[in-house]
Amino acid sequence: MTAQAHKEQAIPPAIRFLLSTILLNAIGFGIIIPVMPELVMDLGDASLSEATAIGGSLSLLYAATQFVFGPLAGNLSDRFGRRPVLLGSLFGFSADFLVLAFAPTLGWLYVGRFLSGIFGASNAPAQSAIADLVPPDGRPRLFGFIGAAFGIGFVIGPVIGGLLGELGHRVPFFAAAALALTNFIYGMIVFPETLKPENRRSFDWRRANPVGSLLNVRKLPGILPLAIVYMLWQVASLIYPMIWNFYTYGRFGWTSGMVGLSLAGVGLGMALVQTFVTGRLVRTLGERKAAMLGIGIGALSMLAYAFAPYGWLALLLIIPMVFQGLAQPALTAMMSRRATADTQGEVQGFASSLMALGSIIAPSVFNPLLAWFTGPAAPVEFWGAAFLAAAVIAGLALILLWQMRSLGAEARP
Repeated sequence: MTAQAHKEQAIPPAIRFLLSTILLNAIGFGIIIPVMPELVMDLGDASLSEATAIGGSLSLLYAATQFVFGPLAGNLSDRFGRRPVLLGSLFGFSADFLVLAFAPTLGWLYVGRFLSGIFGASNAPAQSAIADLVPPDGRPRLFGFIGAAFGIGFVIGPVIGGLLGELGHRVPFFAAAALALTNFIYGMIVFPETLKPENRRSFDWRRANPVGSLLNVRKLPGILPLAIVYMLWQVASLIYPMIWNFYTYGRFGWTSGMVGLSLAGVGLGMALVQTFVTGRLVRTLGERKAAMLGIGIGALSMLAYAFAPYGWLALLLIIPMVFQGLAQPALTAMMSRRATADTQGEVQGFASSLMALGSIIAPSVFNPLLAWFTGPAAPVEFWGAAFLAAAVIAGLALILLWQMRSLGAEARP
């Protein structure tokens, strides 16, 4: 390899900082999952069923805040530059984890999750900064690294949270605060402003409104039926990050460490499927059939978890369950086929909005359902109620996807 080629392959410090920021956002999402049941029960003096409902409202608050502040952060970075928005987010992220670590009451936990949604909405300016720094032909490689960073963060976040949670259910928050502060200092040193003054634009509330991107679906022919499938699958697949900790804690008596390791296994398994299996199956079956296979496996796995009687069986079911990871890339590719060359960004932004909406709907459905069927007012105790609901939602997505050809909504070849 020539010196010039090696220089082109090397990742400059500014890009490494941006990737570490996205990695940190993913870790921050996953690090609190294993310790959330004990923390909520402690602060709220609540039973596990009450804590499940409270955990759902906390997840709902976080998702709604991300939904609102995601496009807002991107538009602020277009007006004031990437550096102040990103560094400000990281510093606020660090302070927020300390708020969560020292939260004396349940109310402070809500404040902390609200702030997490604000300061964690930095992916848009981070990806914009990469686009500022990298020419178009080099962006696919870097955006691939973004996907890898997010996947790695989702795997190691629950592991860190679970293992540190064995030392105390507030310890993971101190670790997350230290990571965010370290990355803030690193960015202060290596990250310059990437947006040139002549490329900045005035701030426009209409462009920073997340509802606007959702309404633009009417401009994209043929995408509405697939958008419904995509939304249903997003909601169903979020059953795991929403209630896995409460479900396994109450159903099987798992510790925070066990919860974290099991979630890491799920994330790692899905990453392997998406890396080594998805591409080959899509080439063999086509995008639609590959998505149907992934959703079908997901629905059956959720149904199995609804009635799983033993913890060892729940672990064993992770092996087939991770093949539901086929669905997301295949559905995304199908949506991409419905876009022209000049609307790809709009389609991917629309997909991101659907993911955010799914994150709002899922805790509004699954957590109250689990709380009801494990609480004192339930006609019968049923720990698998939320998984059964997720299986039904996934089944609806599968039926709609199966019918799309007859509806004339099949992707262009």
